Amino acid sequence: MDSNTLVICGHGMVAQRLLERLQDGGHPFSRIVVLGGEPDAAYNRVLLSSVLAGDATLEQIRLKEDSWFDDAGIERHYGQPVVSIDRVGKQVETADGQQFRYDTLVLATGARPAPLGIDGEDLDGVLSFRDLRDTRRLIELSERHGRAVVIGGGFLGLEAAEGLRCRGMAVTVLHRNPYLLNRQLDTTGSQLLADSLEERGLSIRTGHSPGALLGKRCVRAVQLDDDTLISTDLVITAAGITPNAELARTAGLACGRGVQVDRQMRSSDPDIFALGECCEIDGQTFGLVDPGYQQAQVLADVLRDRTSNEAFHTASQPTRLKISGIPIFSCGQTDDRDGRTESIVWQDYEQDRYCRLLLEDGRLVGTVLFGDTTDGPWYAEKIQQGRDMTPWRANLAFGPDYCEQAA
Repeated sequence: MDSNTLVICGHGMVAQRLLERLQDGGHPFSRIVVLGGEPDAAYNRVLLSSVLAGDATLEQIRLKEDSWFDDAGIERHYGQPVVSIDRVGKQVETADGQQFRYDTLVLATGARPAPLGIDGEDLDGVLSFRDLRDTRRLIELSERHGRAVVIGGGFLGLEAAEGLRCRGMAVTVLHRNPYLLNRQLDTTGSQLLADSLEERGLSIRTGHSPGALLGKRCVRAVQLDDDTLISTDLVITAAGITPNAELARTAGLACGRGVQVDRQMRSSDPDIFALGECCEIDGQTFGLVDPGYQQAQVLADVLRDRTSNEAFHTASQPTRLKISGIPIFSCGQTDDRDGRTESIVWQDYEQDRYCRLLLEDGRLVGTVLFGDTTDGPWYAEKIQQGRDMTPWRANLAFGPDYCEQAA
């Protein structure tokens, strides 16, 4: 029996960040065991599109070499996901029957693509784009097929579309909202993004949903909600995610869409924590990596010292993305939802750069940046501080350097 064992279920980017933060600051565990459901160690999932496009290899996107884990004394097991949790006996069991005892358990099981809920989803040629296995399969199929439809105009969908375009495929992006990245961008930023992607050769169709996927054995067309047909060889679904909470739910932990945790990432069982895409805080789930990284920092502090006051705050979490090389940043509000905000807008048409700042009662409450996101962290800091920006108003769109000179 080990005196103090930490078991982590899942080894994605957020779980790896937790391991690094524990190593950086020291930790109380005599044994750390990582149980990864995928056959590969943690890699940069954001760069999967680069692998798909042929611009990067698996070795280049790995987060740490084997020697890092060996030097840290971290035990790893891959390719066999955890299938059950015995909370009374404090042990977990993997798909191949191995059992691991824990004193502290962390669930970092991620998420899976949300089903479309339409006919034809089970046809051959209908795939997702979530991990390396998906990426390898798409690379293989792109060598034999010429057309693809990507359903979903969020980050993963757009990255999959651009990667397949780089492989020589004719790609149509289908998005039910009138605007791409509608949760991160305002209408102008979304249109700038759509224009840039269309200039590169993607076909963008917004404001339409798929009604059915058609074919006998293999998918042959997508039928839209207005009965339009788009012929295709492949369909990639990227229309939202579903947190992988079944393991926790079966074990009797409190769950909503995800594993319900407090702001210190603690579940309804005080010895079990969850973070990343599989967790839920006050009804909110998280599909981007930045909130997961912040959760990892909080959890590392809590695991190191159970009396820690560190807590994760969901308000004004900034979003930093790079879509096909185009930098995008948003934080706080992206539009005037209640009629109380006013906007400061700056746009460089020649360079495709755009800045929108939303203010309410003199305070900065939202930022959207497209093309140049250098000042994004400074704007996010001002949003979180909630300070009166009136003295800097005339120079606010030009960033901190201008504001400081005017102060």
